[in-house]
Amino acid sequence: MTVKTLSPADARLAIDSGARLIDIRGADEHARERIPRATNVPLDHIANLPRDERPVVFHCRSGMRTVANAAQLRAAAGDAPAFLLGGGIDAWRSAGLPTISDRSQPLEIMRQVQITAGTLVLTGVLLGLLVAPVFFGLSAFVGAGLVFAGTTGWCGMANLLRLMPWNRRAAA
Repeated sequence: MTVKTLSPADARLAIDSGARLIDIRGADEHARERIPRATNVPLDHIANLPRDERPVVFHCRSGMRTVANAAQLRAAAGDAPAFLLGGGIDAWRSAGLPTISDRSQPLEIMRQVQITAGTLVLTGVLLGLLVAPVFFGLSAFVGAGLVFAGTTGWCGMANLLRLMPWNRRAAA
């Protein structure tokens, strides 16, 4: 069974009529910006979603995660009608609907990984060109780490960044 996609306006009507809004993003993303009344149940914990007869509207940032995991989300909803918020919180915000932002929360871990990896690669290239070719090894090391993270699902840089002081205050 396919899961119907709702526009932000239709999703708001469903929520106002009693549907549950479930944010499947990570806790760090939810802490930084969320839709009012959304409950955060990250995708890797979606099987623990409490069963209820009320309809469920699932959302992520852009809608890609919900579409890619529609069958899993449909199963998590049980017998309740299940819907996806088309375009996610990005479309919700673009439609002029309210969100709650807390910019004091740290950036999402994956954005931190992208910034850190990009900075290290660029630094390695510049040092390799301007100081000594041995510094190209830094770029190679970061590249190998990203390939390893992509193939195994384990990212050492993300795990290290989670331990940084600025990430300890993220809402759980």
